Amino acid sequence: MKPKYKQVKRMTTFMRINHWVVAICMVAAVITGLYIGHPYYQTYIADPAVDKYVMAWNRWIHFMVAIIFDVSSIVIAYLYFFSRFEKPYKKLIPTPANIKEFFEVLLNLVTLNRRKKFDSTHSDSFNTVFFLVFHLMLVWMLLTGLQLYVHGLASGLSSIGNWWPWMLHLVTDWTVPVSGWLIGTAAPTASIMDVRISHHLTMWLIITWVLFHVYYQVWRTVFWEEGDISIVVGGSKFVKEDQA
Repeated sequence: MKPKYKQVKRMTTFMRINHWVVAICMVAAVITGLYIGHPYYQTYIADPAVDKYVMAWNRWIHFMVAIIFDVSSIVIAYLYFFSRFEKPYKKLIPTPANIKEFFEVLLNLVTLNRRKKFDSTHSDSFNTVFFLVFHLMLVWMLLTGLQLYVHGLASGLSSIGNWWPWMLHLVTDWTVPVSGWLIGTAAPTASIMDVRISHHLTMWLIITWVLFHVYYQVWRTVFWEEGDISIVVGGSKFVKEDQA
């Protein structure tokens, strides 16, 4: 006898829109970021007056999607604590139940679903921690990116006044010694190059995170047979009634 399934709402419309906006912006940020670091394509435009703006457009797009990331990060941080749909922070509290669930989900993954002793109806501790790592890397990318941006304003001025560079220096200058520490450069000699390297390496870590995220969603869909991959499209999944 086939088990009966029950539809469970997992993502609101706003959450799904935010997910895909972030995904699209991430692709744009990687493409333009790699070009800014090392231009890898030519426009083959005969007019040099037009061709010289290719880098400027790449920088503009990179900055715009970074702003969207900023807004998204602030919204997600707010929803972590005050969402009326679900509050992810509750899964991050290291209670005995959350710790046990975290390792049970991990064991479920490494044993290829041979052991499943947790409720997969809603978001679990493992996935919540996994997404927290992503958001922390994203925040680091934003801070180091703003440090690289303000470093380019060598005059200390901007089109909206000198308060803007001053504020960015105040908020992001600490990323220089921290980047030096992460890269392995001695603190007194840490420089903006360490920030560039840290920014670049974090991009590859985020790409690695995304690859595992996609793999894991497909993995859960195949092994759990609950339609997890459809959550970001329709907002729902289907779980066995005895589990729901």
